[in-house]
Order: sequence, then C-alpha cells, then structure tokens
Amino acid sequence: MSRFHVLFLCTHNSARSLMAEALLNHWAQGRMQAFSAGSHPSGAAHPLALQALAQRGIATQGLHGKAWDLFTQHDAPRISLVITVCDNAAGEICPIWPGAPLKAHWGVAEPGRLAAGKTTEEALRAFSDILEQLERRILRFLELPLEGMDPLSIKKELDVIGRMD
Repeated sequence: MSRFHVLFLCTHNSARSLMAEALLNHWAQGRMQAFSAGSHPSGAAHPLALQALAQRGIATQGLHGKAWDLFTQHDAPRISLVITVCDNAAGEICPIWPGAPLKAHWGVAEPGRLAAGKTTEEALRAFSDILEQLERRILRFLELPLEGMDPLSIKKELDVIGRMD
C-alpha cells in the first residue's frame, strides 16, 4: 500500500483522538498522515492533552476538535483506515466513508474522567498514561509491513493492537 490516511475518532475529539493524530503524524515521518474528528466535537483540545504531548516533544500546532462529516466531503483526503479510540464513537452509527476504509477499535480510557478530582500533577499523569498507551499501539502499527499485507491481514493485526494494554 502507498501512503495511508488514518482517521482517529472519538466523541468530543478533544483528547484521545487528537493525541493519536499527533502521535501518528510524529512517528510516521510522512509515510502516513493522521487526522482526527468526533461525532460531537468540542472544538478545542483539552489543555492537559496538549501539555502531555508537548512534554513528549510532539507538535500540537493546529490540533482542535473537528466534526467527522468533514471527512465525507468530496474534497476530503481519502481515508484508508478509521480507528475509534473511545467506546461511544465505536458504538455510534458512523457516516459512510468514501472508499470503504478499513475500520478498527482501539478503545482507551477517557483521560478527563480519570483526572476528575485529582491534583493538577495527578491529572496530567492520567493524560500522559493514555498518551503512552496510544503511543505503544501506534508504534506497533508502524512496524507492520503494510505494503505486503492484504486488507484482512491488516484488520487482524489492527484488532490485536487494539487489545494491547
């Protein structure tokens, strides 16, 4: 396969999906391009998500919540793979994506929920923990020899990655 376009989905597109977008764009080094969107986007990135990314040296410029229907438009990038990172988005009825991309679910805990009632330091740690979990999955995904794999094999590997701790 040539260059992959990956769309990460979450309901609010304010933390998990944005972190996944930033991580894949950082580690893929141009081999793939990541985007993120939500079914009910908040419009803004969660400040602790941005802080966790920045502490890891991951660029955060331009990260903001976007509606997933932007990626169904005729002038949108052709998406190769759609990955839901929250259980709500996985259970929602998604738009029909042009080109019938592969779909996978990589559910991770909602860092804002994990951070509720915590000190600022503990809250940032919750976001950093989710960031690290997403990073392990993305790095494993980038190890796959996609060019030599058929879609069913890719889907099976994506499902295994989605079950990683």
